[in-house]
Amino acid sequence: MLSREDFVFTIGYDGPAAVVDGQAKHRNGSLSTRELAEKGLFRAAYSSAVYSRAPEDLETVLEFYNKAAGTSYTPSSSLDRLFGVFPVEVKRAIIL
Repeated sequence: MLSREDFVFTIGYDGPAAVVDGQAKHRNGSLSTRELAEKGLFRAAYSSAVYSRAPEDLETVLEFYNKAAGTSYTPSSSLDRLFGVFPVEVKRAIIL
């Protein structure tokens, strides 16, 4: 299983390995879900919420995203498609 930081900053997959944005991970890897959302890093914040599986994290991301984008998404919306984040089981990461 990937670490939280690797999952949050995954930009794609190369076969059985996640491809991770190493610079973004280095700069923002220690930030909480809320801090990522506050910085406007909505995809990373959503990934963090998916990784944590905590409903309050998802609500935090939606609150900040809806305010910034002028939308009204709810937790039942198709957010995986919106942000392009799907939980995938991989054991290896390639850091770029």
